[in-house]
Amino acid sequence: MRITRTRTAAGVAISALALGTLPAWAAHAEPAAPGRGTARHAPHHPRPASDGVRQIPLQGAVNVRDLGGYRTYDGAQVRYGQVFRADALAKLTDADVATLGKLRLKKVVDYRVPAEVQYDGADRLPAGLTATSRSVSDNGLFTMLMTAIGSKDPVKQEEMLGNGKADAFMRDVYRTFVTDGSNRAQFAATLRDIAHGDAASPLLYHCTSGKDRTGWTSYLLLRAIGVPEHTAAGDYLASNTYRAAYDAKVREGLKQSGMMQNPDLLVPLQEVRTGYLRAALDEVEDRYGSVNGYLRKGLGLDARTILALRDRMVG
Repeated sequence: MRITRTRTAAGVAISALALGTLPAWAAHAEPAAPGRGTARHAPHHPRPASDGVRQIPLQGAVNVRDLGGYRTYDGAQVRYGQVFRADALAKLTDADVATLGKLRLKKVVDYRVPAEVQYDGADRLPAGLTATSRSVSDNGLFTMLMTAIGSKDPVKQEEMLGNGKADAFMRDVYRTFVTDGSNRAQFAATLRDIAHGDAASPLLYHCTSGKDRTGWTSYLLLRAIGVPEHTAAGDYLASNTYRAAYDAKVREGLKQSGMMQNPDLLVPLQEVRTGYLRAALDEVEDRYGSVNGYLRKGLGLDARTILALRDRMVG
């Protein structure tokens, strides 16, 4: 499907869901951090949360976090200020860019596919930083959304997304994180970057919503350095908390604009779910026996690299 620069009402609405931008009807509204008020009034520094997650409050992104603060099996703590996970960075304000500058980032990895970047725009980053593109397949999500929402047809939307189809689609997306060789290579390259870096080289990786491709990377990294499975899964599921208010606003806008009679059909595409993570892990176990097997055989990370990840991340 040809993506043009002419942003129709359908296209902008779809972009809001698939690409992490506010549509025209809410262009001047600030996304709210869950339970914290608006990002406009949030302090511009990392904020420790009670669950060990540190959110970086920004006006143009809602799911930017420091992976530090978690505890490993042996009680050691994951270092703050080393690795950050995020949603799309194309809509950052000047103040947001200044906040990112304070993180001293040396590398930013962008998992978005070319159609996403073309439509939503390149990352806005501090001077001297250019994102490294490592496209991880969305398994056709962007095109499906263009078709379903753009049709404005409630019957077609129900046929495409209803009756568990959206949930099943997301499970298929997660399976490709394991089965697709190109996807595995992209995840592996990011983990190697982290392993080969040092305390003076913080890294950030992101996709569109900061929940699926980014969530899988974060889960793998935390497991690789000895963080318990339930803690790594908790970090993954936290995206639902950080994105809830923003995603609800998108659904309401689609309904008010007449694009969808039942925007709740999109909830399975907006959320992360234990079942999605389980779909990837079942594929891991079938093909590689364990997460460790996937890291070593699927991603090609040798023992030295995995040890380097822990040395870099755990203090």
